[in-house]
Amino acid sequence: MSAIPLTGGHPLSEHEPAPSWVIDPHKPSVARMYDYYLGGKDNFAADREAADEILARMPYVRDFTRENRAFLSRVVRLLAARGIRQFLDIGSGLPTRENTHQVAQAVAPDARVVYVDNDPIVLAHGRALLAKNRNTAVVRADLHDPKGIIDHPEVRSLIDFSQPVAIMLLAILHFVPDDDEASRIVRELRVPMVPGSYLVMSHGHMGEVDDDLQEVVYKTYRQTTSGNITARTSSQVAAYFEGMELLEPGIVQVGVWRPEIRGLADADPRKAGFFGAVGVVR
Repeated sequence: MSAIPLTGGHPLSEHEPAPSWVIDPHKPSVARMYDYYLGGKDNFAADREAADEILARMPYVRDFTRENRAFLSRVVRLLAARGIRQFLDIGSGLPTRENTHQVAQAVAPDARVVYVDNDPIVLAHGRALLAKNRNTAVVRADLHDPKGIIDHPEVRSLIDFSQPVAIMLLAILHFVPDDDEASRIVRELRVPMVPGSYLVMSHGHMGEVDDDLQEVVYKTYRQTTSGNITARTSSQVAAYFEGMELLEPGIVQVGVWRPEIRGLADADPRKAGFFGAVGVVR
């Protein structure tokens, strides 16, 4: 996503500028469309109309969106059980069931979670949900400024980068259309990750969807707040993990990533969906 402003589960700090954004109910938001796919109610008519354009041709979008959410829960539960106590969830979206902090803190109550997003409704909901949770914050920052995210005072107040951390990029990087820019973002986010840290990613792909249908998807998303969506191949996703050790089963459809823990065990590779992967720094 592009320009991401900033709030927090704690009161706004002196470091944060006054918000200059407003909610535009007439322009589809990818976060609110995602909420609609999940069956949520925090969306406007413009979001539903844009999402319905895609659902009319690809009704299974709801399925792989839910699979992506289940993937998040499985991974966070696994990493918390492995001792990870810090999670930086970038492009977190609207709160729903089993949010990162809820899953992590159910395993380890002392787990610390920072969310980053750009949608004003996401930020408002996050602040309300997390107002009394001192181990969790929601911040506004720019995905294209990874160092700004890492160095943000709210992030630094909860995340100690001298200790292992899980950096999560779920269903977000495909909103960066330029391949070199996407690679730079991931590369810079990985800089402070010490051994034992994890990179968690899900990324949109188009499977064997025909060109005409792909263009419908791209055209619809060009009208949203993010402006573009770019599907990538498993090989392109693998490049983001260069030098890391991928957890089994590697880069697969999110629904088949360790389904024995909890999730959906079938996925049609011909359909569009999300690749999921988890890498660890050794």
